[in-house]
Amino acid sequence: MTTPLAILQQYWKHDQFRPLQEEIIQSVLDNKDTLALLPTGGGKSICFQVPALLKEGLCLVISPLIALMNDQVDSLNQKGIPSVSLHSGLQFREVKTILQHATHGDYKFLYLSPERLETNLFKEYLPALNVSLIVVDEAHCVSQWGYDFRPPYLRIANLRHELTGIPVIALTASATPVVQKDIADKLVFTDGNIFHQSFERPNVSYSSFCVDSKVNKLIEILENVSGSSIVYCSSRKQTKELAYLLSLKDIPADFYHAGLQQKERDEKQQAWISNRVRVMVCTNAFGMGIDKPDVRSVIHFDAPECLENYYQEAGRAGRDGKKSYAVLVYQKENIDALRALPNRRFPPIPEIKKIYQSLADYLQIPVGNGEGLYYDFDLLSFVKNFKLDSLLVVNTLKVLEQEGHITFSENIFLPTQVQFSIEKENLFEFERSHELLEPLIQCLLRTYEGIFDNRVSIQEKQLAWICRLPIETVHDQLMQLRSFGIIEYLPQKDTPQIHFLLNRASAKYLQINQDQYLLRKKQYAERVENMIRYIELTEECRSSYIARYFGDLSIKDCGVCDNCLTRKRKSLSPEEFSIIEKQIRELSAQKIMVDQLLTALKNTSKEKVWAVLDFLQAEHVLRIDEQGFIQKKD
Repeated sequence: MTTPLAILQQYWKHDQFRPLQEEIIQSVLDNKDTLALLPTGGGKSICFQVPALLKEGLCLVISPLIALMNDQVDSLNQKGIPSVSLHSGLQFREVKTILQHATHGDYKFLYLSPERLETNLFKEYLPALNVSLIVVDEAHCVSQWGYDFRPPYLRIANLRHELTGIPVIALTASATPVVQKDIADKLVFTDGNIFHQSFERPNVSYSSFCVDSKVNKLIEILENVSGSSIVYCSSRKQTKELAYLLSLKDIPADFYHAGLQQKERDEKQQAWISNRVRVMVCTNAFGMGIDKPDVRSVIHFDAPECLENYYQEAGRAGRDGKKSYAVLVYQKENIDALRALPNRRFPPIPEIKKIYQSLADYLQIPVGNGEGLYYDFDLLSFVKNFKLDSLLVVNTLKVLEQEGHITFSENIFLPTQVQFSIEKENLFEFERSHELLEPLIQCLLRTYEGIFDNRVSIQEKQLAWICRLPIETVHDQLMQLRSFGIIEYLPQKDTPQIHFLLNRASAKYLQINQDQYLLRKKQYAERVENMIRYIELTEECRSSYIARYFGDLSIKDCGVCDNCLTRKRKSLSPEEFSIIEKQIRELSAQKIMVDQLLTALKNTSKEKVWAVLDFLQAEHVLRIDEQGFIQKKD
């Protein structure tokens, strides 16, 4: 009988599971509804992929993130595990073909968005799918008390009426006890198990600094903490400016945000992963799905709005288990800006209706139209044309998403689409008089079924390979065919899109549940206050504070955050501290390892030596390298 460990070794080449993975997998194999809370980089995907491979039938994976879906599908296919995703760029015929193959058992994993579950086409094929497991990724989106509530997630539970007896595994990196209970309730868990890894990160030192100059502090940190780093900012403009300033200081840095073209984002990301760029200055669009274990520091130049986001982003530091730093720098006005967020994040309902009307005017959508359609959306142009505040617009779009009217994606991918717009008889005549274009025409006809009747998504790279032409030539020839009126040609898009889920309503009658809206605002304000309390902590261990926020009451003080280090120093008399510091400085003048230092100071307790060592590291007087040698700073 094949075991979970055998599957792990066969496909992932790992010798053993990470903490809790085996217990979660066994819960799924026992057909128990399961909620798994694992931190960023904690190996969530293995918790459902391994048991799914041990079960007969198809695993449905529901996720809101197209990029993560595609990454996981690519990874599974490379392992020889047949997998596919139903993403928003596919046409009706392509979705139908995928679902037909799925009913024949051609795939082991089918990834899709929660919105896709509600389409008539999916509902038509659902009874014929041999589903063995339902996976709900980013499960915090189920709860309207969570930090990223999405209404379509509430309707996932409808699947359970169609697929009775099929277990559900829900996964998230962070959820408070209230949100955990809400997830289990909304997904109709029966006899469920909840697993959560400790929120303790003993190798990560958390700290928060109130400073006069955030830029100077950032440079100081990066000069004293070597290795790969992420710097999070709140605005796109700031990412570019900071990356430039760091480069002037001979710190190799680049910037990243969702407004860049996909190709440019991929190139920047790869340069950072391969350590050609040391520091990535970015918005929170960066980091999702990236598994880079040797990030030595994650620095927040601007504070996130909630601890859920902060913990997930800071958690990208030190996944290799080595000493790392999660640092937040702030000024008093940043705290004031955070406190003002609830009123900005939840605008008055009349303002929402006004912007909804402007949006419909901008996109030229008449009342009663638009359902199911995607529209190119240039935020800057919209704000400028209608003289609106950009943050107010972005927050209104979020409200409209949560109320189920639209979805707004800054980096949606819609592939190239082609349809012939000429009769077949006339096409043959055209080919005879345009011999250079004939190979591409024939390739389109042979490769893409139904291209005369429907718009079909095509892959220009595939066409280039089949026709043995440079991809630039294929693109040029497609443009020529369009100019001759032979094809309708829509080049691929990765521009921001607004997807109308409902027909456009009259702004006056726009449906918003006011009671729920105000309750969500109150919950949001509480999350912001918890973030502010974390930033301003002076006595309490930061790691313990984070753990308690997420309901982990077992965690002990970390001993390495700024507050723990200060407390340790205070526990030493000034005379003791001075003596130990002098001994450490003298001994570290020569090449010495930590264990050798502790042996040399055997008459002093290890706790006291470590208290001074940790403090000197935090103050960047010295550092301990990856081999354990103590190095003095110049």
